[in-house]
Formats: sequence, structure tokens, C-alpha cells
Amino acid sequence: MSKKRSSDKNGFVFSTDPGFRFEPEETEQSETLPSDKQLLRIKLDTKQRGGKAVTLITGFIGSSHDLEMLGKQLKNFCGTGGSVKDGEALVQGDQRDKVLQWLLKNGYSRSKKF
Repeated sequence: MSKKRSSDKNGFVFSTDPGFRFEPEETEQSETLPSDKQLLRIKLDTKQRGGKAVTLITGFIGSSHDLEMLGKQLKNFCGTGGSVKDGEALVQGDQRDKVLQWLLKNGYSRSKKF
């Protein structure tokens, strides 16, 4: 592919504005709330997953790194796979009871199962 057609590192290909300058969005790093102040919701979700059930943990307030660490610990405790996407932690299968048990044991006392 020639260099003319490749986009720059930000994904912009062409602009008609002669004074256009790319200014990246500033992402605010929100501080992670303590575990006893987090209000996490645990629910079972099967929508747009080919009928497969997944446990969805939502409502986490904090940095994406801390959410990824929480997701990793939950997946490890449940012994299943999963991921962290769009501010939500996903654990494969119906693991609502196990996830709630782990969260309560680790100080997330305001967690609720829906």
C-alpha cells in the first residue's frame, strides 16, 4: 500500500480544513473509590452472545487498571474466562453467587445481585 493512502497514527486520513490540527481528547483518570463505597451490580446477561450466559458486573467507579485487576481476580476465583469491556467486568457462565460471595468477602459490602 502506498503512503498516500495510509492514515496517520490517530486514524485521520484527510481534512478539508486548512487550519485543522488534531488535539487528542483529555481523558480524566478518576480516582478509584474504596471498596466499601462501591455500588456494584451483578446480573446474568445472554443478549447478543449467541445464547451463552455471562455474569456482568457493572457500576465500578475508578480507573480502568483497577477494574481490570478486579476482573482478573473474579475470573481467577470462579475458575472461568471473561473480559473487561466498556467499564464492565464479564465472567463466563452463571457465576452470580460466587462473584457476590467474593465481593462481600473482599469488602464490597454494597454489592447487589439482580
